[in-house]
Amino acid sequence: MNHIHVIGAGPAGLMAAATAARAGAQVTIYERNEKPALKLRITGKGRCNITNNTTALEQLIANVPVNGRFLFSAFSRFMPADTIELLERLGVPCKVERGGRVFPESDNAHDVADVLIQYAKDAGVQFKHERINKLPQNTKIIIATGGMSYPKTGSTGDGYQLAQQAGHTIIAPKPSLVPLECHEGFCSRLSGLALRNVALRVWDNKHCRVVYDDLGELLFTHFGVSGPMALSASSHMRDMQPDRYQLWIDLKPGLHSEKLDARIVRDFAEQPNKNFINALNALLPKSLVPVVVQRSGIPAGIKVNQVTREQRAALVNLLKQFTLTVTAFRPLDEAIITSGGVDVREIHPGTMQSKLNPNLYFAGEVIDVDAYTGGYNLQIAFATGVLAGESAAKK
Repeated sequence: MNHIHVIGAGPAGLMAAATAARAGAQVTIYERNEKPALKLRITGKGRCNITNNTTALEQLIANVPVNGRFLFSAFSRFMPADTIELLERLGVPCKVERGGRVFPESDNAHDVADVLIQYAKDAGVQFKHERINKLPQNTKIIIATGGMSYPKTGSTGDGYQLAQQAGHTIIAPKPSLVPLECHEGFCSRLSGLALRNVALRVWDNKHCRVVYDDLGELLFTHFGVSGPMALSASSHMRDMQPDRYQLWIDLKPGLHSEKLDARIVRDFAEQPNKNFINALNALLPKSLVPVVVQRSGIPAGIKVNQVTREQRAALVNLLKQFTLTVTAFRPLDEAIITSGGVDVREIHPGTMQSKLNPNLYFAGEVIDVDAYTGGYNLQIAFATGVLAGESAAKK
């Protein structure tokens, strides 16, 4: 009987192990943590964005900016519909939210992790709580150790070291889907402020173009910004350099400039003798008001009935394009996923088999592929896991 060792019991490893075992192989999965699938249990803030419900293969690939074409065979073999069908068959009903994001109806990532572990166990997979530091000899191996983000969950780059033992090239790991550090010092004063239903554009000063545009939530932190839109935006920022990227935040996307000006005029007219700094509380979160006043150039103590049309126009422009300058990504251990990893040129895309060692296969984030937010990264894990498991079991 074909004996396969799977290293790493995350989503890619569990899927690879279960698939190989169901194809008739004897499979042992090695996990350094006492509890498998730790990172999966915290993904999506504990809700687990399982996949994206797109039915188009080309759209899937388009949402993988790093080596997307490499995944053609893996995605062809296991599409999002297959992921949803499997989980629902295992007892985890799914739902679709904005942007095609698929979540368990329970909003509980533990449900997903637990059924995948049971899926592997039911197939006969043996689990061993053990860290592998050296590639086993004379057996087939699937490396599915993840990247280097969230090291407390066990993603510390072990897979890269194992791959290097077989002669593989590692593309230098860097953060993706990561919070952003900003130049503006007032961010620390706004730390904890969540802006909901704002629009964000990311401007690339180097190429003079918008590289990201979305509507959603942004969170100020002591170093800059985080939250769903900041994380998504980060994956569109390539070759990060200080001051290359600017964030343009529309604080009032539901109002075009003329309507916003009319709203401000109406607010000012209700209390014409109010100081300017006290006249924006109905328009903006309280903690943001002093920052907006300072950036507007309008004196804080001026009466609102003395604010000129030109000053009001400057205020409208500021609210419609509140700018921040990105200086850096946060460290890799704060990233949701790792960009970089095992060079795809050294892996057969149709099987996930190493081109350097016929007994070696790869699945998941350890490979140099990464996608935008929206469930695409977990779909990569599932699809490459299935393909690696099937391929290893056949040979």
